[in-house]
Amino acid sequence: MTPGFAWHTGFALITSRDTLAWLHPRALSWGYFHYPAMTHSFATRAQLLAASATPDARGTALFATLLAAHDDPSLLGLSSEQFALLAGRHFGATRPPRASLVIRSEEQARFVSALVAFLLSHVRASSAADAADADCLASIIAHACLRPDHLWRDLGLGGRDEVTDMLSQYFPALVARNVDGMRWKKFLARELALSLGLTPQPAPGCSGCEDFSFCFGGEA
Repeated sequence: MTPGFAWHTGFALITSRDTLAWLHPRALSWGYFHYPAMTHSFATRAQLLAASATPDARGTALFATLLAAHDDPSLLGLSSEQFALLAGRHFGATRPPRASLVIRSEEQARFVSALVAFLLSHVRASSAADAADADCLASIIAHACLRPDHLWRDLGLGGRDEVTDMLSQYFPALVARNVDGMRWKKFLARELALSLGLTPQPAPGCSGCEDFSFCFGGEA
């Protein structure tokens, strides 16, 4: 394992045609900078649940929370197709917003593509709908790791325990590996780096977090 790699250096390893298996299946069509996401406010959690014919179905309440977490839905990182299909599965009458850009650098794009692929390699899904939900959730989580706060806040959840519950539903093998109770954003970035043979380092958004020194102050 080579020390001192930055994400942009390390993730260059997964962008060649020989290693595309590491990338999310849509990574090529995204072109890193130009895949679509949303640019204006969508709906409140209550509105989404009211629009659902199955508000108690697996994933519906969770996605109502995630989708309503930000005034700017582009922060979710969902493509217009993902958003429309997700809304159709859980919030039938809801009309998804228009698409625009969200990724701001090649480094971010590579990190997102790699983390999405990593998460989906650990998914547990009992149906095609579950698998499609996990695909959306992986994108939302990866994009949240670009922002400078605790993962639960970036996702609009009520605390770390809610992140654990969410990951336990869709990616239980990862939860089982976090035996030291490491903060989730740090843990996901670490596990991703190790899976690629890289030295663990902070997620792109970690440096702006108020607790960065607490999480990484003792690390070289």
